[in-house]
Amino acid sequence: MRSTPKTLERVWVTVPEHALEAWEAAFESACDTVGFFRDHATGDWQVEGIREVGTDETTLTAATALAQAISGVSAPIQRELLEQEGWVERSYAAFPEQLIGRRFAVRGSHIEKPSASGRMTLLLDAGMAFGSGEHGSTRGCLIALERIASRRPKRVLDLGTGSGILAIAAARMLRRRVLATDIEPWSVRLARRNARLNGVGHLVTARLADGWQNPALQRGAPYDLVFANILARPLALMAKDLAIHVAARGVVILSGLLFTQVQAVMVAHRQCGLWLLFRVDQHPWTTLVIGRP
Repeated sequence: MRSTPKTLERVWVTVPEHALEAWEAAFESACDTVGFFRDHATGDWQVEGIREVGTDETTLTAATALAQAISGVSAPIQRELLEQEGWVERSYAAFPEQLIGRRFAVRGSHIEKPSASGRMTLLLDAGMAFGSGEHGSTRGCLIALERIASRRPKRVLDLGTGSGILAIAAARMLRRRVLATDIEPWSVRLARRNARLNGVGHLVTARLADGWQNPALQRGAPYDLVFANILARPLALMAKDLAIHVAARGVVILSGLLFTQVQAVMVAHRQCGLWLLFRVDQHPWTTLVIGRP
């Protein structure tokens, strides 16, 4: 018996830049994939998510109410039905090869033309391509990895791995084992799939974990390199735990930050003995590379 195809819908809002983080987090709590796109004419951002019609409507309503309260921006949610096959084709069209820094090329598994010469190609399932390299925070992390690779860190953690792109890049560039964790089971499965796709399934261990209290994270410490590409508030709240679990000469790559959030995040980490080494700006996002003096 043939299964009935899922009916998908696209939901979206248009918000000013200062409200982007809150609305992105709201959509991530209730949608399978989330993306955002800047209108360069107005400076506003369109945040959109793809979800199955009728699922978890209560969560979406509560999350968007919280986003309104946090950001002070009330934005009407717009919706349209989306054929699943059409959505996949749309994802393919919106996911061309991304050339990042001097070393990386990120591309969907659907692209058949030869890879960019002289670059390390990272393959992702284009049908589920959040963390695809288009986001400024992901690009900043990959550029930062290029710059610190000569340190040859041994113990590597990717906290909030998403698609697994940073864990995969570190495993391939450094030829090290990487622990990749996320709070979403779907992200953990996707990270494992993408690691196998890139030939580093034996190096990347993807686990479900909610923060530093997880035994798997504690067993792997202290870490020589930590990626934390998440959001500003949880980064600031986790600063003390991060400082405890990073090695004496370790390096931490923090991202998911808007320019306006850098000072608050750095204050939290300086109080724990971690200082800025350098930053990578990909407007309007910033990646901070920190360590002990």
